[in-house]
Amino acid sequence: MAESICRVLRDGALEGEHAPALTIKDSIASPFGFHVFSHVLSQLSSFLFAGKSQSRGLVIVSFSRSPSFYLELLKSKGIDVVSSDKRIQILDCYSDPLGWKDRLIEAGSFTALSHESSVSSTAIVFKNVKYMDKLYNSIIELGRGLVGGGRNRFSVAIDSVDEMLRHASISSVASLLSNLRSHDQVSSVFWLLHSDLHEDRVTSVLEYLSSMVASLEPLHEPANGQRGDLEKFSLIEHNAKKGKFHARFKRRNGRVRLMSEEVRIEQSGINFTSLSSEGAVNQGLAPKVQFNLQLSEKELIDRANVVLPFEHQGNGKPIQIYDGRRSLVDSKQERPVAVTEKVQTNEDSGRGEIIYFRDSDDEMPDSDEDPDDDLDI
Repeated sequence: MAESICRVLRDGALEGEHAPALTIKDSIASPFGFHVFSHVLSQLSSFLFAGKSQSRGLVIVSFSRSPSFYLELLKSKGIDVVSSDKRIQILDCYSDPLGWKDRLIEAGSFTALSHESSVSSTAIVFKNVKYMDKLYNSIIELGRGLVGGGRNRFSVAIDSVDEMLRHASISSVASLLSNLRSHDQVSSVFWLLHSDLHEDRVTSVLEYLSSMVASLEPLHEPANGQRGDLEKFSLIEHNAKKGKFHARFKRRNGRVRLMSEEVRIEQSGINFTSLSSEGAVNQGLAPKVQFNLQLSEKELIDRANVVLPFEHQGNGKPIQIYDGRRSLVDSKQERPVAVTEKVQTNEDSGRGEIIYFRDSDDEMPDSDEDPDDDLDI
């Protein structure tokens, strides 16, 4: 499932459609969001350098990690950003997000530390994260610097929307993300969100802007009631190593596809496996109701014994139904069975029935003919 997400981002946007967007959200109960973000970033970078993706460049907007962290991360995956052709550019919103260091240097109260040449050649420091329009322009400028003009596309990775929301409103952040998706040179966009830091409406807005939502949940939810300290500690330790990974895909036809996996954090990195039982998947997708949707054996037998109105109820005997068309003064041989024989049948069977008798012979019998057929309307 995680590989399906990476393939969608790799394939990019269709002509005339918005770029695919991924929201990766986690919480303190299952804090594996950055591991998933790093995995997606590494996979997309591998596709990029292998020439298997639509995008020809990648812009990393770093808020929560330094540019050197991403250089080491990609290098550990066999991607040397510095020595290869420049296809990845980092917009550094981590080192000096509000421009305080520059002001201290001008005042002589701070001495700038020399950055490594590899980092400075790959990262561009952005010093005013409060203005989303300037941040958007910087991202587009860096992307165009990587792929040039024309029909070439680039991808955008934002490691923390939470930091953006610290300095700007949700409407400004949503406008930036929407403009990135609709830009004709953006192939795909993905970002990380800690959902428990925000109101539900904020999370809903970001999910609405996404074509894919990957959410992380603890593998074992704490039960209601009191637990011992040892049991609580064991549960926390167990959830700190693995959890459930749910993905929601919005298809172009409007349908939604849900998938679930188990995620494990190991020394070698993150590992995705199928859930241990199908029941866990069905339990997570089925609606939670207060009644039983299954029938017991006795209920199945009772339902099979119910006689429906359209079924034959004569018990092998011919059924005669008096429809009111014959006169009650007819011969006794033609007297409707409903008056004589059926009465005995009803007593034997113990079932009741409704018998209709005309009030008089003057009453017109039922007819299939239209009484207004001769009217000239």
